[in-house]
Amino acid sequence: MKSPRPTLLASGLRRTAARLAVAALVAAGAVTLPVPAAQAAGSVVKVEGSQGAWRLTVDGAPYTVKGLTWGPSVADAGQYMPDVRSMGVNTIRTWGTDATTRPLLDSAASHGIKVIAGFWLQPGGGPGSGGCVDYLTDTGYKNDMLAEFPKWVEAYKDHPGVLMWNVGNESVLGLQNCYSGTALEQQRDAYTTFVNDIARRIHAVDPNHPVTSTDAWTGAWPYYRRNAPDLDLYAVNSYGAVCDIRRTWEDGGFDKPYIVTEGGPAGEWEVPDDANGVPDEPTDTAKAAGYERAWQCVSGHTGVALGATLFHYGTEYDFGGVWFNLLPAGQKRLSYYAVKKAYGAGTPGDNTPPVISGMTVDNASAVQAGRPFTVRASVSDPDGDRLTHQVLLGSKYVDDSGQLVDVRFTDKGDGTFEVTAPDRLGVWKVYLKSSDGKGNVGIETRSFRVVPPQVGGTNVARGKAATASTFQPDGTGCPCPAGNAVDGSFDTRWASEWADQQWIQVDLGARTAFDHVQLAWETAYAKGYTLQTSDNGQDWTTVHTVTDGNGGIDDIDVTGEARYVRVNTSVRGTPWGYSLYEFGVYRS
Repeated sequence: MKSPRPTLLASGLRRTAARLAVAALVAAGAVTLPVPAAQAAGSVVKVEGSQGAWRLTVDGAPYTVKGLTWGPSVADAGQYMPDVRSMGVNTIRTWGTDATTRPLLDSAASHGIKVIAGFWLQPGGGPGSGGCVDYLTDTGYKNDMLAEFPKWVEAYKDHPGVLMWNVGNESVLGLQNCYSGTALEQQRDAYTTFVNDIARRIHAVDPNHPVTSTDAWTGAWPYYRRNAPDLDLYAVNSYGAVCDIRRTWEDGGFDKPYIVTEGGPAGEWEVPDDANGVPDEPTDTAKAAGYERAWQCVSGHTGVALGATLFHYGTEYDFGGVWFNLLPAGQKRLSYYAVKKAYGAGTPGDNTPPVISGMTVDNASAVQAGRPFTVRASVSDPDGDRLTHQVLLGSKYVDDSGQLVDVRFTDKGDGTFEVTAPDRLGVWKVYLKSSDGKGNVGIETRSFRVVPPQVGGTNVARGKAATASTFQPDGTGCPCPAGNAVDGSFDTRWASEWADQQWIQVDLGARTAFDHVQLAWETAYAKGYTLQTSDNGQDWTTVHTVTDGNGGIDDIDVTGEARYVRVNTSVRGTPWGYSLYEFGVYRS
């Protein structure tokens, strides 16, 4: 029973794994920062007031959470914390708390910043991420967490850097990928009941800091209301739908305040698809406006919304990092300054990033593999700084890799850039990155679809009979018989079993002359293979050998005349088998 897409107020990591990576960073790495010899006493933090007139107080003084989620490693806290403070930020949020956390708390406190310290529960980070737990029967897991979390509460409860404790992240939503129907409802009740058990245990150890629990949609709040009365406040991750929270809180008749623990511009799961069928990523300008809007909606719900930690003070420079990070690769974006302004720390003298607008890709629905294509954009700098440019490619929608690859390009001037297309088929993203030399960056991205290069002549294999050593009867996009490789469609494919020695052959029907072969590999490609011909389908002659195949499109000029043409594979390029979208044999 999946929640309807419009009700989702955070991603649940539907396509991006950014937050799991962040959680891993927070919980990993060498602890190198010193522990101060003398440490101030911990604060007393309370949720005070009554229905619709709540406030958060720290040592009796009103406190509005003006925060960011924290991305850098603990070892880099001293490097980045002064910058965080300069943005007007008073709070950071983490997803994990353990033995590596103290240096982060120390650094935060030394800069006047407090921490919403998280505890991770499965399946955290979205739908089914991080494994599935049976909260009805898995007493071992629950007992371990009931022992683990209070241990760290005891260790840090008197630290001046602690603001509150946050148990779990998006698990009520995430359980939908572990269970369904009645079982899902039972698990959601059991999970939120367990969260309450943890909250009670934490309160027994530390009565001076509130406890909350984050989920990805306000649809989780009725479960918490029913099963977790010991939570002091609610929490939700919300992006494009952040301004809907107030209405859902009012309509739901809730009797506790809340904070937004992740927020920002519309996410991948909330935007329409572009012409190539992939989420249309907002521009830098739109993302900056998304942060401004998020803060306006949170701060506008006075007496109920106690603040937010917007997503994300991160430096990763990958698919998710470009979408959400305020400073990928350490360079500041328009969104960075939007948050700074929202928190009241922006100044007219700030040197701000380059602005890229009107970015397009020529013939974006049919860019030929391995051929040049043109990217156009208007690039300007508000401060008149000299700009340098980079072009990167991302294969997220080809192979689910979030990494971006720097590629060579030719700057033609006037915002025109010539780039060589990759030779793997599918929808790619091209990123234009413009830097001002002052620590600021503008980044825009557009999708483009890579298609096979056009081949002159006639494809004499199209529609002919094809056979193979093996084929996959089921799996993604399958059954995948040999005939799929000669049907003229790049939406179907042949796929073999997962073994090295495989072959696929086409019967041209009669002895036929040809002078070119084009192989369009799917992700599962051959590193080593031969092209062979035969007149009887029994005796084969090798006409071409490949030992260093890298997938994508193989355009092979080879002359032959035969009835049968075969691709005889020997070495796989991946752990899977072999897979061809098309096996074309051409005659000029």
